[in-house]
Amino acid sequence: MAYRPIEDYGLIGDLHTVALVALDGSLDYLCLPDFDSPTVFGALLDSSRGGSFRIGPATEGARLKQLYLPDTNVLLTRFLSPDGVGEVVDFMPVGTMRHTHAVVRRVKGVRGRFRFALRCGPRFDYARIEHRIEQRPGEVFFVPEGREESALRLQTPVATRIESGAASGTGGAGDVVAEFELGPDQTADFVLEAVPPGTATPAAGPRWAERAFRHTCAFWRDWVRSSTYTGRWREEVLRSALAMKLLTSVRHGSIAAAATFGLPELVGGERNWDYRYTWIRDGSLTAAALVGLGFHEEARGFVRWVEQRYRESEEPGRLQIMYGIDGRHELDEEILSYLEGYRGSSPVRVGNGAWNQLQLDIYGEFLMLADLYDERVEPVSHQLWGHLRDSLEWVAANWRLPDEGIWETRGGRQEFLYARLMCWVALDRGLRIAQRRSLPAPLEKWLDVRDEIHTEIHRAFWNDRRKAFVQHRGSFTLDAASLLMPIVGFVSPVDPHWTATLRAIEETLVEDSLVYRYRTGEGASDGLNGTEGTFCMCSYWFIQCLAMAGQTEKAELFFEKMHTYANHLGLYAEEMDGTGRNLGNYPQAFTHLGLVSAAMCLDRALSYEGRGRTAA
Repeated sequence: MAYRPIEDYGLIGDLHTVALVALDGSLDYLCLPDFDSPTVFGALLDSSRGGSFRIGPATEGARLKQLYLPDTNVLLTRFLSPDGVGEVVDFMPVGTMRHTHAVVRRVKGVRGRFRFALRCGPRFDYARIEHRIEQRPGEVFFVPEGREESALRLQTPVATRIESGAASGTGGAGDVVAEFELGPDQTADFVLEAVPPGTATPAAGPRWAERAFRHTCAFWRDWVRSSTYTGRWREEVLRSALAMKLLTSVRHGSIAAAATFGLPELVGGERNWDYRYTWIRDGSLTAAALVGLGFHEEARGFVRWVEQRYRESEEPGRLQIMYGIDGRHELDEEILSYLEGYRGSSPVRVGNGAWNQLQLDIYGEFLMLADLYDERVEPVSHQLWGHLRDSLEWVAANWRLPDEGIWETRGGRQEFLYARLMCWVALDRGLRIAQRRSLPAPLEKWLDVRDEIHTEIHRAFWNDRRKAFVQHRGSFTLDAASLLMPIVGFVSPVDPHWTATLRAIEETLVEDSLVYRYRTGEGASDGLNGTEGTFCMCSYWFIQCLAMAGQTEKAELFFEKMHTYANHLGLYAEEMDGTGRNLGNYPQAFTHLGLVSAAMCLDRALSYEGRGRTAA
């Protein structure tokens, strides 16, 4: 099986985990039971060994189309050929339906007699464990060796046969295959569930699939209706919100940074990371973006999850930069050397060795969320304020430390501008909360340290030769993370030093509407070979900075250009190459929260200009 472009996939999920379904109807990625659990389907990372579940055209040549049902995360994949039209509706039941982590695939004939081919071949535990296949009337069990509790059951209305591992070229027990034909309005429902062998088949399975479909559509549409956003680009904004919602854990309250692991920042390169975990930074900004759209429950869940991490900390007020979805602390990195990686991009890593890095900025992002949460969702609790106060005391004492920075460099710590900026933010937002709620705090001390950081940034990180704020102390390098300076309120968006920095970033890091984080080879060493693509979130930061600086016409053009880089469903990966192909893990929360923030800022700027013209 050849690899499809990363952007050829749609995302479904049940708020515990997610799956990726390609335009050809192949489900090539699924981890069970959680986002950061081992894969059961991983063809996205090894097309021959990884495993997939395909329901698609039996013959080649059909045109492929894909869309979401409006205001849902229910995916419709269509196959159009001269002989007929067929389609597959894919979703994972959510809410109060029987919850066994199920993928429902509803297959329908639309026009003519359309012939479908089915192949279901899971590969358990990142394709490390063999399995046996048990066939029974109307169902097939895939049972991993020594782990019967992790079995999968496929309920099927059509006859299937087992194709041996030797015949399929995969080794092991092989796959379950079938071919079947559907005429107009004929349907067949397939349900793949994580259940132990011997689990009773629910009565009236097809009717259950129909109920699950209606319930899941209603769940997503009810959620979307709770949004308060009425501005421009509402469709794009809400699609980004739906993507971010899919990355939230309803069980734990944590938020995954991305759906996948191992997808390369450069095809054939080694920058292949596991992003299925919860970064304090990413989760805080994601929750804040959802609050800005009127969604509050995600922030409640995430704040409770972070409170639990505070309680587990060995040092008051200290947080790791990231944790497992369930809150586990150690995420040691492992290389799966037997997997070839997406289009030969190895190594494939699981775990993330950055988990024990020092990144000072995380307190700033979480305090930004806490401030917004306190203002718009509910007042911070006494217990939470105690944790925040401890964090601010630690920041006040340690903000000068060198760290690995937002980009998690592995070439040694530096005194990064972004770290100091977000320490300033942490103290600034902590002061706001304390003063708003009259909470006990050493206000004078925090004010003094906040102002000291402000002075230090202007003194030590403004490079007069470069006429710009630079990446770290003593460097000549520009860094797109500096774009947060006006966004977080540190500097006026029309301050001469800032506008000079913005021009320098545009000249050095911007191509079309795409923005590099920094130029690899020039910035702080990340300890790796090769280059990377442009970073989509940075593109939206740049657009927001343009809008804030009054360059609304340019900002609007760049925002519209970014739409042309989205995939057919409005989804984005972490990065783009020069041809607009997606790179890196997909979909990426950072990109989608950046889109939301930029859209809201630009909408306000355009509305303000419109009122001004009307008044004139």
